[in-house]
Amino acid sequence: MRRREFITLLGGAAAASSVSWPLAARAQQATMPVIGFLRSSSINDAPHLVTAFRQGLKEVGFVEGQNVAVEYHAAENDRDLLRSLAAELIRRPVAIIVANQVSALVAKASTTTVPVVFATGSDPVRDGLVAALNRPGGNVTGVVFFGAVVGAKRLELLRQLVPTATQIAVLVGLESPETVAERRNIGEAAQSVGQPLVFFDVASERDIETAFASFVQAGARAVITIGGAFIFSHRERIATLAARHGLPTCFANRETVEAGGLMSYGASITDAYRQVGIYAGRILKGEKPADLPVMQSTKFEFVLNLKTAKALGLDVPDKLLALADEVIE
Repeated sequence: MRRREFITLLGGAAAASSVSWPLAARAQQATMPVIGFLRSSSINDAPHLVTAFRQGLKEVGFVEGQNVAVEYHAAENDRDLLRSLAAELIRRPVAIIVANQVSALVAKASTTTVPVVFATGSDPVRDGLVAALNRPGGNVTGVVFFGAVVGAKRLELLRQLVPTATQIAVLVGLESPETVAERRNIGEAAQSVGQPLVFFDVASERDIETAFASFVQAGARAVITIGGAFIFSHRERIATLAARHGLPTCFANRETVEAGGLMSYGASITDAYRQVGIYAGRILKGEKPADLPVMQSTKFEFVLNLKTAKALGLDVPDKLLALADEVIE
C-alpha cells in the first residue's frame, strides 16, 4: 500500500488520523470547502506554521471545522509520494492547495485550475511559480520571504561572532530552487570578503551526522545551514550535533535557536503562513489567484541564544547584542 500521512492538528498538537473517517465527519466536510495543506517534509515539525495559517484564515472569517475543512498531507521528503499526494488532491478536487515551495512547484505542474497558495523563501518568478509578483497570472499566488537573499547577512553576523573562523562550513539540504539560490548568495558573499567555505550536501539524518564529522576533520570553525523545509524538519538534531562538535552555527529560522541553536537571521516564516491563510480565505470568498499580488514578508528577525554561546565559550560583542531582535538566556 502506498505510504501516506494524514495529520489532523487538534488544540495545537499534531495527531495522526486514519484514512477512514466517521460518516458524520464526512457528511459535515461535504457541506464546506476543503483546503489541502501539502508539505514536502513533515507536518509534525511545523505545528506553529499550521497555527499561524489557521489564524490567517480566521482573520478573513474562516474557522476550521466550522465553515472550512483542512486536510494535512506530508510527503516526508519523498518526491514520488509528494507527486501522488498532489495528484490526489487535484482529482478530488479540493478548493485550494496550500503548499511550501517544493510542493507548490509540483502542484503547479499538475493543475491549471485548482488554486495554489504558496509560502517560499525563494524567488517565485525565477522558479516559475508566477509570471510576476504584482500580477501572478494563472492559478498560483502566495507569500515570499526571500530567505535565499539573506544568506550574505547570516554570513556577516556569523563572522562577527566567530572572527577567528578561517574556514566556515555550509550544510546544504535537499536541492530546490531555494537552496540553489541561497548557496549562490552565500558563495558570492564569501568570495567578496575572501572567506573560505566548505559545502556538504545532505539528504538524510545520517548524512547530517556525517557532515558534522567531516566539518571537524576539514578544520571548519563555524557552520551555516541552508535548505528550506528539509533542514527545518531536522533542526533539533542539527542543533544537538553543532553543540556536540563545538561548532557555532547560524540558521535561517528562530525555531532552531529556540531548540538550542546558537543564532538565526531570516524572515518570520510564521508570519508568512498567517498571510497564506489570509490569501486562502480571500480565494474561498471568490477572488482569483491571478489577481492577488504575491505578498512579500517584511518581518526579519535576528535571534541569539546566550546560553548556547556560553556553552561554546563565545563572547558575544555588545554591538551584536544590540542588533538582536531577541536574546534567549
